[in-house]
Amino acid sequence: MSDDHTRVQEFFAARAADWDSHFPDDGPAYAAAVAALGLREGDRVLDAGCGTARALPPLRAAVGPSGTVLGADLTPAMLHAAVRAGRDRDGTLLLADAAALPLRTACLDAVFAAGLIAHLPDPEENLREIARVVRPGGSLALFHPVGRAALAARQGRTITPDDLRAEPNLRALLARSGWRMTSYVDEDARFLALAVHED
Repeated sequence: MSDDHTRVQEFFAARAADWDSHFPDDGPAYAAAVAALGLREGDRVLDAGCGTARALPPLRAAVGPSGTVLGADLTPAMLHAAVRAGRDRDGTLLLADAAALPLRTACLDAVFAAGLIAHLPDPEENLREIARVVRPGGSLALFHPVGRAALAARQGRTITPDDLRAEPNLRALLARSGWRMTSYVDEDARFLALAVHED
């Protein structure tokens, strides 16, 4: 396992037990972001870097009982917290790296990723791997329940021009990775970039 992966696992493992208690009001933001994906009954969707799987209930509601919902995360403690919260009832949880997904090519209709992009060791290559498992025309949502400025303020840092989630940077990164950005919202209450997989 790379140093990047080890650091990510250590960071989240130390916070997993009480992760949800720090963000008690995020549910509506997750539901709205999932709705923006435009999922249909029977669709197959992955929550990449699912953490405690807060997106799984709205994802399950969107695809219905005939759909497939997967949640993949690198950190066992986060998946254990998801099970304790009962979110494994809404989908299948996988201990897996978003950089090397144990899924067939083009097997999904969509991927939802909350807060993931900041933790990818090689964003271009990793987004290409996510594109691999999504059918052509399928969709991607890169989400965070607060915008870039609010998150930077919370973390005591300033946003720099090379910020990966700045619109021009993210649009170019997605294009190099097989995606075409279709929507970009960065406001205090949420960050949401939507993209379509181009074959």
